[in-house]
Amino acid sequence: MINIFHHEKNIASFFKDMHRYAITYESSELVDSIALSLPNSQKLYTYDHRFPPFLESFLPEGYLYEIFKNILAKEYGEVNDYLIFSLLASDIENRILFKSNSDLLEYPVLSVDEILEDDSTDTFNKLLHTFLNKNAISGVQPKTLAIVKDKESLVLKEHIIKTWGDEFPYLAENEFFCLNALASAGVEIPKIHISKNKRFLLVEKFIYKEDQSLWGFEEIISLMDKNRDKKYSGSYEQVAKVVYNFSTNKRRSMEQFFKTIVMNYLLKNGDAHLKNFGLLFSDDFNEIKFAPAYDVVNTVVYIHKDKPALTLNGKRIWWSKNTLLMFGQKHCYISKTQSERYYDECFKALLIAIDQLAIYVEENEHFRSIGKKMLDTWQLSSLENDMKEIDNALIQSWKTY
Repeated sequence: MINIFHHEKNIASFFKDMHRYAITYESSELVDSIALSLPNSQKLYTYDHRFPPFLESFLPEGYLYEIFKNILAKEYGEVNDYLIFSLLASDIENRILFKSNSDLLEYPVLSVDEILEDDSTDTFNKLLHTFLNKNAISGVQPKTLAIVKDKESLVLKEHIIKTWGDEFPYLAENEFFCLNALASAGVEIPKIHISKNKRFLLVEKFIYKEDQSLWGFEEIISLMDKNRDKKYSGSYEQVAKVVYNFSTNKRRSMEQFFKTIVMNYLLKNGDAHLKNFGLLFSDDFNEIKFAPAYDVVNTVVYIHKDKPALTLNGKRIWWSKNTLLMFGQKHCYISKTQSERYYDECFKALLIAIDQLAIYVEENEHFRSIGKKMLDTWQLSSLENDMKEIDNALIQSWKTY
């Protein structure tokens, strides 16, 4: 059994019984709710043959999951999600805390410069195994958590260190340019740094407030009561509805969400699935807002015929301006004037990103192949004002690179 705490108060328990998972509340205070999708308004939540979606968001995926599976299989024989969660639970930094039978470990503290200056594969492997028990993070690419001392405030904060393998080369630089493009459009993003040799993207977790208290965070997939195997099942209209229904400052959240969707289309991010959007909420649930954008990359440069992860207007195609404007007005409740203004801000951000990337590509030969492919897709996006849609035929000019 895993005990769940809020401000040192035992508010709930999580346990597994055969093929059923259950969360039972000990407290009766609504402020002691575990998450937006788990309000303390009923005593018991049960899940037959599936892991609770909110708790599943802390489980590793892909690269990290394989590492855990290989390590644990030798010691425990059978590996399952409950076992992995119980081993990670005590080291999860969150608005609520989990306590299992696993020991709470002590970890070294690193500096930002220490990580950015030494970004070799050996360094990443050392970081991964040093902080293995803190790796309650999802996503399929190679990544690890680390405890890092902030350069300005000297406060200790968890950071995600992302790298890449042969399948998706130079992914750190790809994401760095995409996230900065979102920032240029006025979309909130986490604090990010690219390492000296461009192997690491260092991302500060966005759960920290200025007073060092923590925001609660929940993924859209959890709010839709879906498990991760359904992360590509749904539409951006459904995501918009969830964001609108839960947000307290609806106007600001819908602006941020709409701009994020527009930028995903312009930048050609085909992996904007249900786990890549979320909401932040205050400890007392009085403030709920759209979370900063994260995990945004140009996927078309790796998967040439890639398409959007979710449907919009019933289809997975690269819709252009008019369809996106209609989406903003109809499903994000943004006026025609505002939606056009927000789109223009995104479009200008794309043009800035094209100029910045073009300079970078010329100065960094190692990134030239991927960078020129990114430029091709972005330049096609810049023509969208005169096109009904961009679907195929993205790859013709790449053959010369």
